Amino acid sequence: MPDFKETTPREQWESEKLAVLSKKIDELQLKIEGTPLESALKKLSEELGEKGLSYRPKTYLSDEWGCPEGVPVIGIPFYLADERLKRLEEEFSEDLEDDRLTMLYLRHEAGHAFNYAYKLYQTEEWHQVFGPYSRPYQEDYEANPFSKKFVKHIPGWYAQKHPDEDFAETFAVWLTPGSDWREKYKGHGALPKLEYVERTMAAIGKNPPLIDVDSLPAEELGYTIKEHYERRDEGAVIAAQIAGYADGDLRDIFGPPGEEAKAAAWADEKHKQIVKQVSYWTGARQPVVLAAVKHLISRLREMKLGTLEGREEEMVVRLTAFVTTLASNWVRSGKFIEL
Repeated sequence: MPDFKETTPREQWESEKLAVLSKKIDELQLKIEGTPLESALKKLSEELGEKGLSYRPKTYLSDEWGCPEGVPVIGIPFYLADERLKRLEEEFSEDLEDDRLTMLYLRHEAGHAFNYAYKLYQTEEWHQVFGPYSRPYQEDYEANPFSKKFVKHIPGWYAQKHPDEDFAETFAVWLTPGSDWREKYKGHGALPKLEYVERTMAAIGKNPPLIDVDSLPAEELGYTIKEHYERRDEGAVIAAQIAGYADGDLRDIFGPPGEEAKAAAWADEKHKQIVKQVSYWTGARQPVVLAAVKHLISRLREMKLGTLEGREEEMVVRLTAFVTTLASNWVRSGKFIEL
């Protein structure tokens, strides 16, 4: 199938985008059937079957990836069911997931669904292996990238967020074809968790779920695409937090002002790789890191800072280290800069 982005001229897309943004999501009559999502779900079903599991969680289109607490269903972002919406998402987040990442999330959410469908989280053994399910859930959490107590699956060291996420990530690694988890996690604290999943799935694999759903959640999607992205936009809040407090640090990184804002143009060219790496290693959500970096670029432009000619690699290191410090502060305290 031809790529929508490649076959739609920029001028035509800008016109179509305005029309799409004004549409309410539930008016678009989106569906999984006939889209690449259908193939991804077929692949998930095959993987579950290869592991001897007969249960298949139901799926529905939602505003984001998720599995409602205690309910064994998988919510899939609505924008993955339409090529125009996928392009909008790419422009907003600058990191549209590919087929590989879609499968990572599907396996993760399937883990939640199996946990809820068989009420594993209510058992004493589950609590002993993964920790108390009642532990408070936090959006921004302080991750240890070098911990051997947790598996690594979707970006952001997600298993460290909560015992429920730990189980879902462990299930996903166990489910992934060719993951060779016994060898990869040999001697790690995560290995007993994987062995628990292996043992438990063998025991329940052919059993019907203890709970299932007859109807899918009534997702409230009666707002426009434009309103959807306005809800997700954290840029204004983050810009207000950082404000001009980082100006001195930016001068240290890039040097004195010049006639042109060369530093802003340079940072704009490099920002995607910086955002991805910082988000991956700190655990800070990518939209948060992206909003912070965009604010820094705007400050570079306003201050008309130059660049250190011939020292581009050094500037990448300097800026990445600075953004990593900001993101680490955010994860630890909910603030980028502590005054």
